[in-house]
Formats: sequence, C-alpha cells, structure tokens
Amino acid sequence: MQVSITVNGQQRTDEVEPRLLLAHYLREVRGLTATNIGCDTTSCGACTVIVDGLSVKSCTVLAVQADGAQVTTLEGLAGPDGELHPVQRAFREEHGLQCGFCTPGMVMAAVGLLADNPDPSDREVREGLEGNLCRCTGYHNIVRAVRSAAQAGPAAGQVPQVQEVEA
Repeated sequence: MQVSITVNGQQRTDEVEPRLLLAHYLREVRGLTATNIGCDTTSCGACTVIVDGLSVKSCTVLAVQADGAQVTTLEGLAGPDGELHPVQRAFREEHGLQCGFCTPGMVMAAVGLLADNPDPSDREVREGLEGNLCRCTGYHNIVRAVRSAAQAGPAAGQVPQVQEVEA
C-alpha cells in the first residue's frame, strides 16, 4: 500500500505493508532512529511523536493511518541551524535524562503537554507525562525540565515550521 507522509517537513511517498506500525516506518523506512521502540504495547512512551499537532505513541498507529499526516520526530525539533528546541534545551540544562532511551519520547510528550498547557504545575507535568516511563530517574529532573521549558513561552509547545521539501 502507498502512503504519503510528511515527516519533519519532508513529504515522501512510500510503499508499505498495511500492518506496518508508524514507529517502524519512521525507523526502518525513513531512517529516523530517535523514535525508540521500547514495548510495542503503548506502555512506555519511548516512541512518542507529534502527529498533526498531537502527541501520539507511534506504536499505536499504523503507517497507513498516518497517510497525509504531518509527523514530527525528535530529529525535527531542532532548528535548521541546529539550535535546540526549548524543551530539548531544558532537558539538557536540567539533567532531565540519564541513559537517554526514554528521552526522545519524553521530550515529544512534553512538547505536546506544553501545547495544551503552557504553564503546568509539577502535578500537571507528572500527570501529563504519566504515559511515558523512565527507568533511570525519579522524574524530578524531568519535571523541572518541563517547567523550565515552559518559561520559554509558547515556543515550547510548538513544533518548528519547516518548509516542505519533496524527497
């Protein structure tokens, strides 16, 4: 089956099996390996991406369901000049990561959370990220990172506007 998906500003049409998960499409077809696969059961959130402005666990969506969609992965958050997105910067500055496996999904979920709630409390951050698991931290630095990113203003909840390029 053919799908046309815009990922990080690059629209491309690919032939995929109807049962291919979006997570596998991003990693195997598009070569975007920041989208981690931790469970394939929606339990961990390591595969979280932004689809048409919403934070989504990409192991819950078939690639064919994303046909025509705009998808942003961690690779698409930084600016074209390499400047980090406010959430990426805050995770780095506040030490909101350890081994890094959950970090891409956690960052993408945080962007989605901040799009919905630009100034969340600690409790709201914890509730907003409860679908993303980290086995290394106690979440304190992650919460601090999200709250710090919120100080950047509305940009923390936005994905970069990238000019579409036919690939």
